[in-house]
Amino acid sequence: MKSFAVAYIILAGIMSLVAFVAYGIDKQSAQTGKRRIPERSLHLLALLGGWPGALAGQRVFRHKTRKVSFRVAFWLVVALHLALAGGAAYLLT
Repeated sequence: MKSFAVAYIILAGIMSLVAFVAYGIDKQSAQTGKRRIPERSLHLLALLGGWPGALAGQRVFRHKTRKVSFRVAFWLVVALHLALAGGAAYLLT
């Protein structure tokens, strides 16, 4: 169980960093009219454990904070991630 927890923390840290950077890139792309990162990709990063970084990216870059449908989907993805991680932890103990 301890190795699972360590692996999960490492994965969450890496994915959070990737998600945070992705939000920054997408915000800059939105401001300059360049090609954007699809919302589906941002949600996938959150689902894969990067939701803390995604949340930080939303706050720091003030990005994706007004679109209600995105925010609802984001929190559903967070809930799904936590349910899956909690279920995996339960099965491993």
